[in-house]
Amino acid sequence: MEQIRENILRIREEMALAAEKAGRDPKEILRFAATKMNDSARVRAAVEAGVDVCGENRVQELVQKSLENAYAPAPVHFIGHLQTNKVNKVVGKVDLIQSVDRLELLEALQKTAQKMEITQDILLEVNIGGEESKSGFAPQDVMDMVARMEAYPALRLRGLMTIPPVATFSGENRRFFAEMHRLSVDIRAKKYDNVSMDYLSMGMSDDFADAIMEGSTMIRVGTRIFGARTYTK
Repeated sequence: MEQIRENILRIREEMALAAEKAGRDPKEILRFAATKMNDSARVRAAVEAGVDVCGENRVQELVQKSLENAYAPAPVHFIGHLQTNKVNKVVGKVDLIQSVDRLELLEALQKTAQKMEITQDILLEVNIGGEESKSGFAPQDVMDMVARMEAYPALRLRGLMTIPPVATFSGENRRFFAEMHRLSVDIRAKKYDNVSMDYLSMGMSDDFADAIMEGSTMIRVGTRIFGARTYTK
């Protein structure tokens, strides 16, 4: 658990350096622990070490760790691909759903949140690299989706999220991060109802410094905090 604390301290230092280079205040950038495949004890260690937010990719892990009070007092976000038949296990259970990647899911979230009489905060996921293997709205379609948010009163759009293509060299993804920042600024300028651009969630273990340089307000770090995951059948 001491290694987790040391890793988070090191990440905090790197974040501060990147923010300084960009002329930004490090306090405006959230440290997000991607906790997939880490047990509750390790998640608690990350929270105690100072991460701002926890995030889960899998509904089953979210449910189990919530029962074990793994995230408190940090907010918890859902960041994985969400199937419409599992929406009722996530809506109202997390502070933010980052991975709203298609119209079908948006409609399912609206229906569930309305039935529960709550307002669910969400981010739209943008497939900034146009990769067929990844979900998310195409950049050219995002503005249209944002303009339609008034039709979903039980949802509140808080910003955008993206996972760019895997970089082959350092700095390669800065152009994608810059494009996301421009899109976020353009949306904010429109002042749509039911929309605020509070979050621009981009940057992970290998490229968060570049994302910060281009305007990220939330970096999502997993392996740099917890170490490499071991995938088993």
